[in-house]
Amino acid sequence: MFRSFIARAYWACSRWTLSTSPAPTQPSILIGAPHTSNWDFVLMLAISWRLRIRTHWFGKESLFRGWRGPIMRALGGIPVDRSNPQGLVAEIVARRRAGEVFSLVVTPEGTRGAGEYWKSGFYRIAREADMPVVLGYVDRTTMTSGLGDTLHLTGDVVADMTRVREFYADKAGLRPQFRTEPRLREEDIAAPTAG
Repeated sequence: MFRSFIARAYWACSRWTLSTSPAPTQPSILIGAPHTSNWDFVLMLAISWRLRIRTHWFGKESLFRGWRGPIMRALGGIPVDRSNPQGLVAEIVARRRAGEVFSLVVTPEGTRGAGEYWKSGFYRIAREADMPVVLGYVDRTTMTSGLGDTLHLTGDVVADMTRVREFYADKAGLRPQFRTEPRLREEDIAAPTAG
């Protein structure tokens, strides 16, 4: 209730507008994109708290050091060892298979700077833990943020990511110059080569 109250107050005072589909009815992967600013974190928390979604999220290990650690964990944070991303995927899948109920906020761009590819951990977790993917967004052009389409990934990475790209095609983050096009390295591997 307290988180919901804070979220209501935030949206009432914010220059951003919450424009969202209803909260998912089952544990899901919530994509946060385009991820171009630290403010994206605040917006995604405000969305999940307003919709009363129990979420966890990934953060770099340095955010969990010292006095910040207990606060970040209380907010649902899971520290990421960037030297072992495979271990993180396995940990989340194991927690879900053990019956833990939560949705997971993921920023697949991985960094707030422009890059060539999204990180594919969200895709592997969604497939291995049988979780749908909900496309959360921040759009500076309309000053809206919220949750959009829900996808059940098929395993056809090119087809699935084409649907993701279509959704984000008109979405700009807070700093559009840092936006990374939704594309996985695995798509280049899966795409047929010209003979």
